[in-house]
Amino acid sequence: MKLLIRRVTPEDAEALLDIYAYYVKYTAISFEYDVPEVDEFRRRIEEISPRYPYIIAETEGKIVGFAYAASFSDHSAYDWSAELTVYAHKDFQKCGIGGLLYSELEKALSKMGVTNLYARIAVPETEDKYLTDNSLEFHKHLGYSTVGRFHKCGYKFSTWYDMVYVEKIIGSHFTKQNDVTFFCDIK
Repeated sequence: MKLLIRRVTPEDAEALLDIYAYYVKYTAISFEYDVPEVDEFRRRIEEISPRYPYIIAETEGKIVGFAYAASFSDHSAYDWSAELTVYAHKDFQKCGIGGLLYSELEKALSKMGVTNLYARIAVPETEDKYLTDNSLEFHKHLGYSTVGRFHKCGYKFSTWYDMVYVEKIIGSHFTKQNDVTFFCDIK
């Protein structure tokens, strides 16, 4: 499968929402209960993409995955940290799309001057039909380490789920840190 990685456009909102809707409706990977409207999803893209990389993977003209970085916190001291999110189309899971998208995000964020990457991951106490440890294992495989666990903080499908924060350091920390350039060079 040949993949093209490119920046998202607001016109991609419907295709991305089609991917995301599966995770909202049928899994506890997303803690949202209701699938957002396409205009809301487009607004989210337009809010994030001017400042951080927001990318998609396409094969034969079909969008099969997307990933983006976002602010870890609104406070300026956190500018060197970013939170990552990735979703693959349900029919293209475990095909390497998530890893490729994360790799591209990491390269772009490193060029921007970001040093710390984080992800919030829903995890079950016991795996069930809505949630497994696959996402946590995916992140560990990519070099992320667990830095915190929030117990029974998400409730979906009549079940309490934990949330884990994972971290990966991709840059050096200096006494005099260069400013982050909020520009992504992925086309």
